[in-house]
Amino acid sequence: MTTIEEVKFPLSRTSPFAPPELYTQIREEQPITRVRIPNGKHAWLITRHEDVRAALNDRRFSSDRFDDNFPILVEGGNVFRDRPESEKTIISMDAPQHGPARKAVLGEFTVKRVNALRPRIQEIVDGLIDEMLAAPGPVDLVEMLSLPVPSLVICEMLGVPYEDHDLFQQDTAKLLKRNLPFEERRAASDRVRAYLRDLVISKEADPGDDLVGRQIVKLREEGTYSRDGLVGLTFLLLLAGHETTANMISLSTVALLEQPGQLELIKADPGKTLHAIEELLRYFTIVDLATSRFVTEDVEIGGVTIKAGEGVLLVGYTANWDPRVFEEPDQLDIERGARHHVAFGFGPHQCLGQNLARAELQIVFDTLFRRIPGLKLAAPIDELPFKQDASIYGLYQLPVTW
Repeated sequence: MTTIEEVKFPLSRTSPFAPPELYTQIREEQPITRVRIPNGKHAWLITRHEDVRAALNDRRFSSDRFDDNFPILVEGGNVFRDRPESEKTIISMDAPQHGPARKAVLGEFTVKRVNALRPRIQEIVDGLIDEMLAAPGPVDLVEMLSLPVPSLVICEMLGVPYEDHDLFQQDTAKLLKRNLPFEERRAASDRVRAYLRDLVISKEADPGDDLVGRQIVKLREEGTYSRDGLVGLTFLLLLAGHETTANMISLSTVALLEQPGQLELIKADPGKTLHAIEELLRYFTIVDLATSRFVTEDVEIGGVTIKAGEGVLLVGYTANWDPRVFEEPDQLDIERGARHHVAFGFGPHQCLGQNLARAELQIVFDTLFRRIPGLKLAAPIDELPFKQDASIYGLYQLPVTW
């Protein structure tokens, strides 16, 4: 009989709308347990909501992806490991470096700044839906709406020419494939970084009124400017800024179309859209293992002692489906009020762009279902190509009609 320690993590989702059964079994029977990861090493799996939040808020759990102890969940190795320290960004920093680095860019993602972007996001969404309505159906929602909305928004924010999106979009998608050979993943990373390095160099000579340009000016004035650091930050924001929201648009559309009672609640009262977004974020938890860590000293959590240097996988998906916190977690209930989910992480590394993601999702759903009230799937659920092989769950295509 196979033991849990012999099962290689992470597991692929076997159902579009539920975590793997073994995840649930572990959470209920062995909520903190050791598992095997792709490089043959072992790491601790932490699955309950209370323990996941505690670990995410504990400085002894390190985010340093450059360290040999950090658990790597893709085949072949860590594309960060032999990078110079100068390329380290906020996602890989611990205190005391993390706080100032995060603060330097946090102002770009405040509620006030995002609210100022709403008219432009609305314009982008309306234009893309115009193109959908003019196209012969069925259309691929991923290609025509889900991916272009966040891609256009983050490109405009960063000052990246959208006409170059084909140059980096294919490579950023490769970086998220768990089973892609290391050499291909590293080559894709190098190409994106080379593109962004050229972009940053061009902006150094003439900083514009965009996020990258403003960072150049601000950090130069503070005497802390690092080209490598800004390339790394731009890389992180570009990748996270379009892949996550794009997948949430597609998955949420499928879920709402499959549960028309939930969709009708939004149509009848758009004020409920934000509640729906929180529930959908909880329900799918598309980035379920991005919060991996290793401990820098012995830590006791949930009655288990984890030794210094051991890797930890904090499973947001099982935490967000923990029945101790969310009653009937397998049910999509947009009136649940699920703001204490961990889909955006928790603690000092909580997702920087969550205000932007919420705004994009709200504008997309309110506009899409108002302008195309007869929207429906053009293929059965079991024929849809879900991203079972990717680090960020989603859909490769989503054919729809009306």
